[in-house]
Amino acid sequence: MIFMKKIIPFFALLIVFNLHAQHKSKTTDAARTAFAKDFPNVTNVKWDKEDGNYEVDFMQSGKKMSALYDAKGILKETETAVTEAELPTAIIPYFKEHYKNVTIKETAKITKPSGEINFEIGIKAKDILFDVNGKFIKEAKD
Repeated sequence: MIFMKKIIPFFALLIVFNLHAQHKSKTTDAARTAFAKDFPNVTNVKWDKEDGNYEVDFMQSGKKMSALYDAKGILKETETAVTEAELPTAIIPYFKEHYKNVTIKETAKITKPSGEINFEIGIKAKDILFDVNGKFIKEAKD
């Protein structure tokens, strides 16, 4: 009985430590600190690793957003979910002409730290990128 009283707290502590270590592996202290400074008072925060950078999904003012940081905590871009109606008017006709019978999964506004704005249409396994005027830029793997 004494053995069980000592071993159960030990395993509970081990599980908590393991969960914390898994969370930390999806980000760096620098990225977490920069994010907390850039986006205070957000909810539903979830970190992931993406191509050597750290992506954090969250909710801000009722909008689904994400931000991409490098390991040093430098913001690379933010992405805000938008409706199709919020896209530049040239995007939807282009999409319908070049992607017939393809379903749109999501649409977003991408903002770079420089102020450059792009728009994205997410489809199955691909993202289609457009500039701020709705001109096609490229297609990228999701």
